[in-house]
Amino acid sequence: MAEYSVISDRTEFEDAARSLAEGTGPVAVDVERASGFRYSQRAYLVQVFRRGAGVFLFDPPAIGDFAPLQDAIGGTEWVFHAASQDLPSLRELELEPPSIFDTELASRLLGSDGFGLAAVVEHALGITLAKAHSAADWSTRPLPEPWLEYAALDVLHLIDVRDVLAGELSDAQKTEFADQEFDATLHRAPKPPRDEPWRRLSGLHKVRGARQLAVARSLWTAREEYAQQMDVSPGRLVPDRSLLAAVLAAPQSKQALAALKEFNGRASRTQLDRWWDAIESGRTAEQLPRERVPSDALPPPRAWSDRNPEADLRLKAARPLVEATAEELHMPTENLLTPDFLRRVAWHPPALTADAIGAALTDLGARPWQVAHTAQKIADAFVEGPQTSSDADETAS
Repeated sequence: MAEYSVISDRTEFEDAARSLAEGTGPVAVDVERASGFRYSQRAYLVQVFRRGAGVFLFDPPAIGDFAPLQDAIGGTEWVFHAASQDLPSLRELELEPPSIFDTELASRLLGSDGFGLAAVVEHALGITLAKAHSAADWSTRPLPEPWLEYAALDVLHLIDVRDVLAGELSDAQKTEFADQEFDATLHRAPKPPRDEPWRRLSGLHKVRGARQLAVARSLWTAREEYAQQMDVSPGRLVPDRSLLAAVLAAPQSKQALAALKEFNGRASRTQLDRWWDAIESGRTAEQLPRERVPSDALPPPRAWSDRNPEADLRLKAARPLVEATAEELHMPTENLLTPDFLRRVAWHPPALTADAIGAALTDLGARPWQVAHTAQKIADAFVEGPQTSSDADETAS
């Protein structure tokens, strides 16, 4: 059983921060949210471990200002497993690491068999972790003891895992790869908000016509506003499939909406007036949404032979070389080069030289080590690859 302290009192918090400041070496950090239960992605538990200090489980809603913790550990490396998931929630608390080590990313670069925390801990230390509460509602108070034990174990072993993986990266001559990946993760800009987030409604492609789209937009917005007000995940109020069913059924009265069995969810009837008002608002909206929205997304590769045959040939020539390079480096292809980056330079290539392709990949977000291992091979493939569709088919077979 892990030893840990649960901190929800201000005095205890300041004492814990002092203990962590006096610890040694990197700090292991993890965050538990209530995804799927709450509207926000706020942290409901922050776990921190440092050698010489121990494991502390901090309760953010009770603590409030986390400045003493940032002062205590803000000058040393923070160790995460899948840091990109935790950094946004930590930044809401104004907790910002100066540098990171990500055990999931390190395991990917090393070509490990599994990348989940349990698999990585077992690979590095031979310790088996149970992952029983990863999808729990961490906004629950008080938190059950088994959940707290699970949360403590998430950080207790991370520093030891980090040391093992750092040694393996060094032996594999991949330390520089990892350093660049960690730095990119730490400094990656958040995605800008969507112009029309309601278009994320699952199944929206089934909706036909601007007026029906306006109803879908209105229902989605009504649900979003109520979910934010109640701090409940929107899908727990009324799932996407229910909103879509209401749009497609086009009920002619509030009673008809209530009778629609496909329109379900915990708030489907208790907030019936809200949903009916949204439907009526969509039906009378003066500003109708566009039926087709421009996108910079590329067509799926299966359509390339018709849409852009030359790009199709370039992609079919280069992709096997990138995959072979990843195999030589003993890592997943997507960690050597993001597949979308290769597709984009194949679809609309710059000059067919390693320098030009490397610059294009860099602009897309590829790291220097990735460019060094792929740009020349992509350039060669684009120049020397199959020149007809039949050549490409023969190469693929």
